[in-house]
Amino acid sequence: FSVAESDPRKSMSALHVGPNQTIYIQNLNEKLKRDELRKNLYHAFSQFGNILEIYASKRNSKRGQAWIVFDDLSGATKSLRGMQNGDFFGKKMRLSYAKQKSDIISRMDGTYKPREKRKVTSEMKEPSSKTQKTQSNGAESKESKEDDNKMEEEEDDSEPHKILFVRNLPKGADTKMLQALFKQYEGFQEVRAVDGKPEIAFVEFIDVDTASTAKNELQNFLIAPKFPMKITFANK
Repeated sequence: FSVAESDPRKSMSALHVGPNQTIYIQNLNEKLKRDELRKNLYHAFSQFGNILEIYASKRNSKRGQAWIVFDDLSGATKSLRGMQNGDFFGKKMRLSYAKQKSDIISRMDGTYKPREKRKVTSEMKEPSSKTQKTQSNGAESKESKEDDNKMEEEEDDSEPHKILFVRNLPKGADTKMLQALFKQYEGFQEVRAVDGKPEIAFVEFIDVDTASTAKNELQNFLIAPKFPMKITFANK
């Protein structure tokens, strides 16, 4: 998506490309490291609303691009209007609404569907022995992680309770974000943060059954990269 600086009407036309809570940014400085890019984008865009996620890929084909997910459409729209063609480390940013809804928003509104994996056809080249070994190791690593998750879930012998204990939260996961995530489940009551401990929180439901449903559905939910939520029943 390209926006001409000389024609403000074209800049405004970006607002009519399928309104979305996710903003797609192009023409970013490719010399910035991914973590540095995400940090600076957060500082630049958090003035417009609560940011749920910032995605920037390491792949060369996606360098100079990023996606910012706001918790509501208002924040996304304000950022698009306020930062269109804005200077960011010596380059003019080009902003538009993302074409698709982000996974985190889909999970929150209950419309999430796992993406289909690309099918491998017989016409594709067979991988080399080195590639096969790498893929095999990767598969074993994935299975190992899945087994670890299962073990953690099996080791959760806490007595069922209507209050859930949530841990392994990133610093940016505030009460508002957790409310948006848990309130999609029937029986949700409130989220209680713990002063001085942003990595944990308590979520209360109306009864044990509704709490159990939310616990099972959101167990290991990736609220941010490398931060899968761990949920157990709170101690009585």
